[in-house]
Amino acid sequence: MNCEMWQDKLDAFVDLELPSAEQRDFEAHLRGCQACSAEALARQRLKSQTRLAGQRFAPSAEFEKRMQGRTAEKRVRWNWFPALASAATVAVLVVAVFALWKQRSAGQELASQLVDQHVATMASVNPVDVLSNDSHNVKPWFQGKVPFSVEMPNLEGSQFTLVGGKVSYVQQNPAAQLIFAVRQHRISVFVMRETRETAALGEQNTPSRRLGFNTQSWTEDGIRYFAISDVNPQDIQQLCERLKRQG
Repeated sequence: MNCEMWQDKLDAFVDLELPSAEQRDFEAHLRGCQACSAEALARQRLKSQTRLAGQRFAPSAEFEKRMQGRTAEKRVRWNWFPALASAATVAVLVVAVFALWKQRSAGQELASQLVDQHVATMASVNPVDVLSNDSHNVKPWFQGKVPFSVEMPNLEGSQFTLVGGKVSYVQQNPAAQLIFAVRQHRISVFVMRETRETAALGEQNTPSRRLGFNTQSWTEDGIRYFAISDVNPQDIQQLCERLKRQG
């Protein structure tokens, strides 16, 4: 397929604004064109970095304390008990909202990093370190490379096939990245130790849309799983259910 056909549509593709038929054609083109894959990855990263840049402001403790003080000062004309109760309520709400915002921001930033790693893997000429559709080859390959046992799902009788795996790094910690195929799509499943940072990803019983991809995340026995793909939500959930049963 001629690359020139898609040059003016790269931004629309990254923003998921192409008609579904063109979106599928473009995805097929990317799988065979390294130049367009690299350009699409660069624009996706720029979009993610621009979005995150607007979310990185975090009010300092001094600023938060000053705002709480001003709120309390505006209520001094009230009787002391209602004023005290109101100020305490505002303070609790401010702290709760700030904590929730901080957790969501951290989760979005980490999810964005995992999206970038998935896209980079899909655009790579050598997407896996161990290439095998046999879990008995892939599971032992991770021994000594990650500090936990990598459980493999039973794919017998399913539409999924194992492509292979590689070692990735999440928050400077080693993680297993398993690659599965379903039809012409690829699904990345990141497996890592649960930490305070990875906990911000939250628990998802069903897939949700993040940054143009369908994702699902959960923990089991201190291990965090994060599945991501452009495949439909039903396929993501079916693979995750097999992973959960194996775990």
